[in-house]
Amino acid sequence: MRKVIFDLDVLRSFVTGMDLGSYAKAADRLGRSTSAISAQLKRLEEQAGAPIFRKAGRGLALTEAGETMLAYARRLLDLNDEAATALHGTELEGWVRLGLQEDFGETLLPEVLGRFARAHPKVRIEARVVRNVELVERVTSGKLDLALAWSDGFRTAHTDRIAEVPLCWVGPANGAVHWRADSGETMPLASLEAPCLLRNIATKALDRAGIGWRISFVSPSLGGLWAATAAGLGLALRTPLGLPDKVRQLMPGEAGLPSLPKLDLVLHRAEVEASPATERLASIILQSVRQTVEAVPQSRLFEDARDYDAVTA
Repeated sequence: MRKVIFDLDVLRSFVTGMDLGSYAKAADRLGRSTSAISAQLKRLEEQAGAPIFRKAGRGLALTEAGETMLAYARRLLDLNDEAATALHGTELEGWVRLGLQEDFGETLLPEVLGRFARAHPKVRIEARVVRNVELVERVTSGKLDLALAWSDGFRTAHTDRIAEVPLCWVGPANGAVHWRADSGETMPLASLEAPCLLRNIATKALDRAGIGWRISFVSPSLGGLWAATAAGLGLALRTPLGLPDKVRQLMPGEAGLPSLPKLDLVLHRAEVEASPATERLASIILQSVRQTVEAVPQSRLFEDARDYDAVTA
């Protein structure tokens, strides 16, 4: 049997399109034409020896073979990028102090730090998972080199805007939401301790909608907030990122809840000219977070039939 050697450029186009949910966006991101991306995907299907895509309504979804191909493509690209970084970055040494919001502590932190540590074993990282206010205070006082935080409009001297993230109401994963806006009862709101940016956004949205509310549960940690929400003690407001299985994102308009704005996610830097180790870690964080924010839903449906045409034309 002839051995198949997959082209990493083709795999990168494939993965980028899946992460962005659109091969038109992938073409723009990678600096290629849509016809070039289409040709790459046809080549990938030929090498795979099985259909990777299938029609799903007006959109496009992956076949079972496509899901398998996507998983292996990610692993091959990660290994390639890790090898390239290790070969060109073994000289990096030093110490990087990183701060993160709790939303990313269990998801982003292990993946980012694992990649960085394998490529740069001589660099020591001190990571701190704390609330937004403390992150900003520590980076402005020089106690942190990098801080991944939600933005309330405040900018440190050196701030990169990473993405605009939607907000959502969150309820228990099992069972219906027992409160409704037309019930005449005040809405039970589960929240983190003040000061809390998302708590302020929630109460302002409810006030604008004329919905009465009460603080039904207060927690100093995100884990406590998830436990209370899962138990039905109150509804919470967060982003869809990092939601545990015991809670779920409520559908727009569910229970009569008001619509919500989007929230900027930013990376604060203590210095404009940081150390090479800090810059490398910042680069990995920016890449990983953007992929997480831009990731398509589990159904892996594309935006419309034009994406299918771009693949099959």
